[in-house]
Formats: sequence, C-alpha cells, structure tokens
Amino acid sequence: MRKEELRQQIKQLKRQFTPAQLEELSLPILARLRPLLAEAKTIMAYYSLPDEVCTHQLIDELVAEGKTVLLPKVLDDETMELRRYTGRHDLREGAFHIMEPIGALFTAFSTIDVALIPGVAFDAFGHRLGRGRGYYDRFLRALGGTMGTVPSVPHKLIGLCFDFQKVPEVPVDANDIPVDMVI
Repeated sequence: MRKEELRQQIKQLKRQFTPAQLEELSLPILARLRPLLAEAKTIMAYYSLPDEVCTHQLIDELVAEGKTVLLPKVLDDETMELRRYTGRHDLREGAFHIMEPIGALFTAFSTIDVALIPGVAFDAFGHRLGRGRGYYDRFLRALGGTMGTVPSVPHKLIGLCFDFQKVPEVPVDANDIPVDMVI
C-alpha cells in the first residue's frame, strides 16, 4: 500500500470517532506512557490535534512536576524548531491551525531525554507515517544522536497512536526516521 492510500484509510477510521471518544481512547495510552517518563527531565512533546492522542493534560501535568516540556513550532515549509512550554498561555495558533508555543527557543538538544512523536500510522518496527510534509523526519534527522543518555530512559523516540493506527507495515523510504517504541 502506498503512503497516501494508508493516510486515507486511517483518516476514514478516525472519522468513526468523535473528538470526545478519541480523548477517552487516549487515557489508557497515556497511562502506559507515564511510567516511561518518570525519570525523564526534558521531554519533547506535541500539542495534539483533535484527531491525535490527546496530550494537553499530560504536558500540563509534566510541567507541574517540574519537567522541561518542549513543543515544535513550524517556521516555514520545511523547518520546525523547539520552544519551551510552561503553560497554555505559551500557545498561539500557528501554521495549519495548530496551536504552537511562543516560549523560549530551545537548542540544547543533548538534554532531551524523550521525544513523543505523533503519526498517522505506525508498524511494529517503529516505522512511522506522518501527515506527508516531512517536518518530524527532517527534525529528527537533524537531532541525530544529540539527545541525552539517561540509562533509566531506554526509549528515546516514542510514537503515540490509537490501536487502529497500528498497521502491519508502513511504507518507508530513505528519509523516514523510525521511533524506538510505539504506544
């Protein structure tokens, strides 16, 4: 199956659920994620769209626990950067009507312990299908091996998705960056 066909298939599956149902389906995913973040001090996350695993409450809880939370901000057609998130007052509507951070620019990538990565679909090998613009793949490639090395945090890149987004095989090409774990 081609990438665009898979995107359309998942889009149809998502339409079967209301935003409230997807938020409810997010709860067990976040419950499985929480223990993996216990030792992490700096976490790259994302401020979820209505059709993604809902991260809004999670990131607010992480900030309340004293963790550094970073969110991506789209700069142009190819680039995104990380900004510090300290609360909802740090958000403004940005590119593609996505709520983006306006907090301080963050470039100390070696201090990132865990990165939470959204996706349209994932397979058991960690291959990820994004929305098709390549922002995360380019950013993760640039990030390379610069993330922190906390021994108690073995999974650096964690893909978050609903069970119906887990597929037998995601088509991949040379630019695609896999995640370490999918929840």
